[in-house]
Amino acid sequence: MDITMKKCIASKRILVLILLLCMSLTACSKNGSKEYGLNPESPVTITVWHYYNGAQKTAFDNLVKEFNETTGREKGIAVEALSQGSVNNLIDMIKSSALKRVGADKMPDLFASYVDTAKELDDMGLIASFDEYFSEEELSGFVDSYINEGRFDKNKSLKIIPIVKSTEVLMINKTDWDKFCLATGESEIKLSTWEGIAEISKKYYDYSGGKAFFSRDVMANYILIGSYQLGHELFKIDNDIVSIDLNKEVMRKIWDNFYLPFVNGYYSKYGKFASDDAKTGDIIAFIGSSSGSTYFPTNVILEDEKEYPIELLVLPLPNFAGARKIAVQQGAGFVMTKSTKIKEYAGTLFLKWLTGDEKNSQFSFDTSYMPVKTNANDYDFITKILKDKNIEPEINVKKTLEVSLKQVNNYELYTSKAIKNGTQARKLLEDSLLKRAIEDKKKIEEELASIKKKGEDIKEGIVNDAESIILRYSDISFESWYKGLEKELSYLVLGH
Repeated sequence: MDITMKKCIASKRILVLILLLCMSLTACSKNGSKEYGLNPESPVTITVWHYYNGAQKTAFDNLVKEFNETTGREKGIAVEALSQGSVNNLIDMIKSSALKRVGADKMPDLFASYVDTAKELDDMGLIASFDEYFSEEELSGFVDSYINEGRFDKNKSLKIIPIVKSTEVLMINKTDWDKFCLATGESEIKLSTWEGIAEISKKYYDYSGGKAFFSRDVMANYILIGSYQLGHELFKIDNDIVSIDLNKEVMRKIWDNFYLPFVNGYYSKYGKFASDDAKTGDIIAFIGSSSGSTYFPTNVILEDEKEYPIELLVLPLPNFAGARKIAVQQGAGFVMTKSTKIKEYAGTLFLKWLTGDEKNSQFSFDTSYMPVKTNANDYDFITKILKDKNIEPEINVKKTLEVSLKQVNNYELYTSKAIKNGTQARKLLEDSLLKRAIEDKKKIEEELASIKKKGEDIKEGIVNDAESIILRYSDISFESWYKGLEKELSYLVLGH
């Protein structure tokens, strides 16, 4: 072999080595870019703020601990989670941090948030998009409506990752309900509509000697979903333009199906949560969050300190008769604060781990929340996962998840819109109708007591007087309530 040939072969070998080196460097570069500089020898710390309490906090803390000891240690990520106690307190803490108020803590890397708070902070330029860190294939595994909720800005970029979700269900003290049904011949059939709930509540009031049957948490959901169900979405967004569709006829139907049973004593509200009133026996049925089943009482404690055990019956959310089935989609997702790429990527890896089918199913059964992936959003699927791991869920959680998972697969789901002053608008809907009903009930009782004292009920009977007085109050109060609602919502949401 001559010298020229040897030089040619040597040159080719050098060229191949150079190409291989380039490919290796490119691969390393891509891998380094993919991991954004994560290094197990020098872990990056991710702070997480949430509002979980009790069993929910314990379950979340256990998952954080597991992540830190496994995937976190392997990748170089340490998650520090802190509960802020309540949703409202969490919102206050986040806003204080965002506005850099004196004494406020630094913004966390991840925090639980509803869409209205997320939008407010996004308008300040503080929120990062998840689109860079999640592939289309990864996102396709989530329930569509859960992901769409997080695409609230004009570019439809993903600003909220769902972790677990909840809806509303009808929870009943089965022990006392069974006694009532045995005595009256009633059944669960009428409990599928608001009209039926009102009818049953009146019958229970007569049967029990004047005790209320029903209560409701989150009045804002009753009004928002009721209006939407009856053909008028209260807050609409079209091309980023917000409008209000407050229909008077629909609002009157919503009013009549809550106000009238309430002032008659068929519904009531004493404690902060309806489960509190169920525990004291003041009611035997209520609408509550599916995630609240862990708070359903196991005993009723009476005023004389006597108590007796009760069972839970869970039924789907009632709807107005003849209307399509709609339920709320709720539960805060996690929002990511704009930071360094390595921190954003690390936070995203934690969320991907947390929303994996196995971990998400485990968290769901520990907390009574619903999983967010399509596969896991099935009762049989998640029970199989837990059975394989020898995990036996608490009985009330099991009952609630079975109903709520079927409900979200058969109902249309509604979620709050990202509107200006959304938190204040929801508070107005939450308080105004209930407050008016409580105030009027007291006035009606005082007026009836005055009539009875004067002996003016001898001819017609106090019942007839009560009916006419209640209807009079209802007509006057509705007009006042509706006009006030129309004015205040317009000012809050539209600015005029």
